[in-house]
Amino acid sequence: MSTPIVTCDLCDAHKSDTSGSFRVLPPLFREFGGVAAFSGPVVTVKCFEDNSVVKAAVESPGEGRVLVVDGGGSLRRALLGGMLGAAAARNGWAGVVIDGCVRDVAELAVCQVGIRALAPLPLPTERRGEGQRDVPVWVQGVRIAPGDWLYADADGMVVSDRSLA
Repeated sequence: MSTPIVTCDLCDAHKSDTSGSFRVLPPLFREFGGVAAFSGPVVTVKCFEDNSVVKAAVESPGEGRVLVVDGGGSLRRALLGGMLGAAAARNGWAGVVIDGCVRDVAELAVCQVGIRALAPLPLPTERRGEGQRDVPVWVQGVRIAPGDWLYADADGMVVSDRSLA
């Protein structure tokens, strides 16, 4: 097993980076999954109160990647629940980061995948088949593109335009 990459160490190494290639997500996200520290190349989804594209993504091979969901910061519908969290773990996703809500918190806590979101909310989405995958997104004011790398641990989350391993 490899040594986990520590976000504080990454920030120390890149604190003077003004190029925009290294970004720090604001400390608004809570941990919900069974894995506290995770990292990997990013796959993006953009959707609003419809988790159709999230479902399709987590049901596909994750290959150690991190699914970043731009849910528009909605606090009105949960974009990920226990069944989809279990699918993400089963299909090899390293993590799921949702700019929005999750549900089935007790079920998510035992999923062997990193899960970060803004808050828990019991109300599910209505699936209308809307959303986009593999497009640049904005998560709490931070631009994240497909192929970027995301690193998450107890101190927070950082994004880079390349692997920092």
